[in-house]
Amino acid sequence: MKYVVIVAFVAIIGSLAAAGVFMMRGGVNEDSEAPRKRHMARALAFRVGFSVLLFVIVLVAYFMGWIQPTGLPLQR
Repeated sequence: MKYVVIVAFVAIIGSLAAAGVFMMRGGVNEDSEAPRKRHMARALAFRVGFSVLLFVIVLVAYFMGWIQPTGLPLQR
């Protein structure tokens, strides 16, 4: 389960970095503006999709008993 979460976080960060690259890449003419926005929107959509998928996987793993909540120890 740890590896699934790690891979999902790497995918989320990678997609966010790709969107940042597409956003920062400058174009001289106006024709390159539309493909750049399309690529950036697709990368951000993948990021949202990966985040939702990670949440669903953690929720299913909890209900299936594959992971257990540990909570924080109380300091008294």
